[in-house]
Amino acid sequence: MASFSIFYLYLHALIIILSSLVLGLASSAPLSPVYYNRVCPQALPTIRRMVEDAVSQERRMGASLLRLHFHDCFVNGCDASILLDATPTIDSEKNALPNANSARGFEVIDRIKAQVDKVCGRPVVSCADILAVAARDSVVALGGPSWAVQLGRRDSTTASRSVANNDIPSPFMDLPALISSFKKQGLNVKDLVALSGGHTLGFAQCRLFRNRIYNETNNIDPSFASQRQATCPRAGGDSNLSPLDPSPAVFDTAYFSNLVSKRGLLHSDQALFGAGGPTQDLVKSYSANLLAFSADFANSMIKMGSIKPLTGNRGQIRFNCRKVN
Repeated sequence: MASFSIFYLYLHALIIILSSLVLGLASSAPLSPVYYNRVCPQALPTIRRMVEDAVSQERRMGASLLRLHFHDCFVNGCDASILLDATPTIDSEKNALPNANSARGFEVIDRIKAQVDKVCGRPVVSCADILAVAARDSVVALGGPSWAVQLGRRDSTTASRSVANNDIPSPFMDLPALISSFKKQGLNVKDLVALSGGHTLGFAQCRLFRNRIYNETNNIDPSFASQRQATCPRAGGDSNLSPLDPSPAVFDTAYFSNLVSKRGLLHSDQALFGAGGPTQDLVKSYSANLLAFSADFANSMIKMGSIKPLTGNRGQIRFNCRKVN
């Protein structure tokens, strides 16, 4: 009888250990580009079609969708926390300084989610994965490279406005602060320069570059400053838009050429070139080599998209990207 009890206790302990191992493996399941191939093979083609439609209606939307993924990943990982609306228990990242009256494209994500759930027959594709795929498809729609998006992320049940305020890189940062910000996310100097090249697409609001065009005299082309002052007054016009490079709806190397010519719109952009430092050679290289920039941008996007994903049994697949189930 005693030996049976010992055997039972041993078996029970073994079951607990094995269960813990299984749960551990499930909660750290790796991402995979073929994650939806069996459960919903129409998911990715549907996302691509809807992104292409949104970008064809408004070219600027491509940059906006790319930026949503970036701002999502820098706040506790790529978990779609940026999409959650404010509630008594959710301190929405939409209200953080880098996103308020700035981040956009939420309605496009809503439409994609509804259509993907329809073709899949149920909610199997996470909002976090939709953000990652939409970012890739936006870049492709604007002439940029493609890459194999790693999939299998799940959605967060929380958000953090304070972390968004602290961890999303500011357009006012100098180079050491930028390097530190990216290093905190496991990204290196090459990732910093390549991902900053995402500013080959889109626009910035006057309030984000006013100080640069009026008060900076070093590392800025005076004629460029005068050009930008025409649409960005010293007072007022905070939301007036200016392109981040001369071709804001085309994925090209003009952003880097601008930096070499001291015509970077944001202080944080121009910080990559002109004051020496480890980023200068990369900027110069990318300005003359679209293939090299495109390849490194794609690799860095994959790397950024792998920041602290929720997988396995962590998080959830939201039914509505704006709220927790």
